Formats: sequence, structure tokens, C-alpha cells
Amino acid sequence: MDETTLTTAVFRPAGTGAATWAMGSLFEHLVTGQESGDELGVSLVLQPPGTATPLHVHSREAEAFYLLAGTMTYRAGEQTFRMSAGDFVYLPKAVPHAFRVTGDRPAQILGMTVPGALLALYDEVGLPATERRLPGADGRPMPEEIARWNDVGPRYGLQVVGPPIPADDVPVG
Repeated sequence: MDETTLTTAVFRPAGTGAATWAMGSLFEHLVTGQESGDELGVSLVLQPPGTATPLHVHSREAEAFYLLAGTMTYRAGEQTFRMSAGDFVYLPKAVPHAFRVTGDRPAQILGMTVPGALLALYDEVGLPATERRLPGADGRPMPEEIARWNDVGPRYGLQVVGPPIPADDVPVG
């Protein structure tokens, strides 16, 4: 990485960041680890209702999520949060966590990682998005993607430690 990269502002006009389809979702990169000297990674994420991650930990990154639209249940360690638009959660590295998008509308999330290299995992596992929308049949089939997550994730310090939050375990109201 050259010194210019570390001293130059990153300006990303709306809708111009590189975009990836992963996890049946759309990830638009606002700033990558490569652009920030690996200090920060930020993505605008659109995830469909029912999307759920397995309980997992990151050994290298802290994460933060600001929910712009929709609802989700977030489990961090022993705590569970019912999130709606305007809510924020910060996760120190090594805290087991999982989430499930709830309700009948997609969730829009501003996702941040410190350091920023984790966002490259989504690019490696997913596919370049051909449009700014949720993937359909043109996305990677989920069984194939899960196999890729299991193969590639450990290189990024990602370890699955449990199942997703069950749909029937999501608080109502």
C-alpha cells in the first residue's frame, strides 16, 4: 500500500461503491480495508427477511451495526437485542454473535469493521452484483455459498461456534 492511499480522503457518491451479492444479500462497499490502510471497512447492506447468520466469532475485528431500516434480532454473547431503525450495536472482537432479520421487509444496515479487511471475505465468497438489488436466481446457490464460507472464513479469523437464532426464538412486538 502506498502512502497516498493512507492520506487521501475516500469519497463515495451514492450508489457507486463496488457491490457484492453474498448471503442472499447486497453489500455495497463504502470504504474498504485496502482504501483505509486496513483501519476501517464500511458497507451498506440490504438483507431480506429471514436472513440469519450462525453464531460465530471474529478473532481479528470488532464490528458495529447501525440499522437504517427494518427489524432484526441480534445476539451478542449472553445478550439478545430486538433492533429497529435507528438502533446501534457494537461488538468487540471475540464476542460470539448472530442475527436474524425479522418482519416482512428487508433490513438496511450500515456495517462497520475495525480493522477493515473482513469485507474482502464477502467478495471472495459472493459474486459481483450486476444490479443494486437483492440477488435472485442470479446469485450463488446457498449450499455452494455455505461451503465457500466454511472454506474461506477461517483465513479471515471467522469461526462458527453455534447455530443461527431459530425463527421461533425471535421476540415478537
